[in-house]
Amino acid sequence: MARYLISFDDGAMDHISEEDLPDVGKAAHAVVQEAVNAGVFVFGAGLERQRASVVATDGMVTDGPYPQTKAVIGGFVVVDVASREEALAWAARWAAACRCAQEVRELGADPETDAMLRQADRR
Repeated sequence: MARYLISFDDGAMDHISEEDLPDVGKAAHAVVQEAVNAGVFVFGAGLERQRASVVATDGMVTDGPYPQTKAVIGGFVVVDVASREEALAWAARWAAACRCAQEVRELGADPETDAMLRQADRR
């Protein structure tokens, strides 16, 4: 199994009218429920429209994102699935529900963190 980040850019849903937003929310939550039922949903959220803060290695905090950043994430879901094709299929469901394109990226595996989480679950 591999984890995939499925995300969309901030503003990607700006074309949706206020009156259509409840229907989009219902459709998106229906896909979340399908993913939960299928056992592949890990976590997801929409991000509030606000300026990010960037914390440097020395602890200094500045406003972000970096000036060269052209796109900012507006929302995301993490799924744990058997293949990239399966992640793409879930992304297609969210794209249809949210009425906006979804970006799919595989998350790097970290066996040490996974072991820490398994150990924490045993407590």
